[in-house]
Amino acid sequence: MDYGDRSQMVFGEVRYPEEYDDIHAEMVALIRSQFSNVEAGLQGDSWIWILDGDDKVAIDTFSSMKHQVKSCTAGSHVQRVIDALRAKYDVQVFNPPVE
Repeated sequence: MDYGDRSQMVFGEVRYPEEYDDIHAEMVALIRSQFSNVEAGLQGDSWIWILDGDDKVAIDTFSSMKHQVKSCTAGSHVQRVIDALRAKYDVQVFNPPVE
């Protein structure tokens, strides 16, 4: 599936005192321990993609200096990622999500 043709909603933002690039590796390790299909990179910004069939959740810093949880659709796939992050981080959930 081409994920680039749909707009994403921001479901939450991860709160931490460090710079995002300082926690990138530990956040990737946490997400990889919970999900099987994960892509990630650190190239100016930090990004982590969790892929599951037609569902994709992104955790990235493309529009913020902190990691944001984004997806094109709401659903349990987003909640599972937020729950995984909450095992280690404070996650501010936006209700409703912002585009």
